Amino acid sequence: MDEKKIINRRTFTKRAAGSLVASGLLSTRIFPWNSLLYAQENPNKKAAIEVEYRTLGRTGMNYTTLGFGAMRTTDPAVIRKAIDLGVNNIDTARVYMGGANEEYVGKAIGDIRKKVYITSKVPPSDKERMLAEVEKSLKAIGTDYLDILLLHGLRNAEDLEKEEWLTFLQQVKKDGKVRFVGFSTHSNMSDLITAALKDKFFDVILTAYNFKAHDGLISAIKEAAKAGIGIIAMKTQAGGYEDEKNKNISPHQAALRWVLANEGVTCTIPSMVTFEQVDENFQVMNSKMGWRDRKTLYYYGKAIDSKLCRFCESCRGTCPHAVSISDVNRCVMYHDVYKDKQLAFLNYADIQPSQNISSCTRCTKCSVECRYGLNIPANISRAVELFA
Repeated sequence: MDEKKIINRRTFTKRAAGSLVASGLLSTRIFPWNSLLYAQENPNKKAAIEVEYRTLGRTGMNYTTLGFGAMRTTDPAVIRKAIDLGVNNIDTARVYMGGANEEYVGKAIGDIRKKVYITSKVPPSDKERMLAEVEKSLKAIGTDYLDILLLHGLRNAEDLEKEEWLTFLQQVKKDGKVRFVGFSTHSNMSDLITAALKDKFFDVILTAYNFKAHDGLISAIKEAAKAGIGIIAMKTQAGGYEDEKNKNISPHQAALRWVLANEGVTCTIPSMVTFEQVDENFQVMNSKMGWRDRKTLYYYGKAIDSKLCRFCESCRGTCPHAVSISDVNRCVMYHDVYKDKQLAFLNYADIQPSQNISSCTRCTKCSVECRYGLNIPANISRAVELFA
């Protein structure tokens, strides 16, 4: 056989990839041609990740696009590893783990406070109580200031105009205990973000945002970013549900890339509790959405459509007993998907008695429907089983 006619696998792959690039059929931006060779020749080699930064609105702070969601983290070493890799912002809250979560964050950043930005949250209440909560946060973290303080879990546009809450935020900024202020929201998000555009009081908004977000929320985020409000995204993994049909598919990197494709989002704060999760999520920085990501999210999205609450509040007011469906759904997700019983029960305890599931036990059939196909009766039945 003529040796000139023999083409080994490596030569064939290289020539084929080069031809595809030249013809425009294979984009070097999404899928570099040499990655075809890389997969065969260097299966265990990891490319160096360049840390990616974006400016957090008018705060001027340069945030890494991957932040650290510490809500469920109990090991300071996991937080410290993320910082050592280059992650420079951490999200916690006074209510997480009854205050213990802030202590874990404090242990992780003890000698490197100036290297990281710290966000914490305070449940809205009266001014004096919130001032006391901020002092507890500072002590637990071991710092004399917070980079960002958020009012935790706002639900209605009217909340943004409450005089006592605004006065409180002004005072902690004036006293130097907080640099920038904002709010977090899981509910009625697009309306809250739009309402925040009316003035320049709030510097930062932390909102639930993922590849299942509706157009209204996407548009609101875009407008807020244009106005100089820093947008941080949580609930980016759309629950992180496990599905038997797709058990070999990990949607986490694809989900983060989808969120960061929106340049109006400064950073994501996925919850990380293991070193493996830190490694997996860190790979996302400075990478773009590709066809594999889109395929992954397509199959993952189909698997979770009947399970995932979008927190859009379209079902709000449709329950004859005024049950807060989205809050109940979130508690079920914390319990069954996050596998965090404490988080689930603490959040359920925060639901007002008039809006929890106590009334559901008297219903023979749930009449609430979800425009996105979420099986609300099944979720409510599960919530009754867990919390009633």
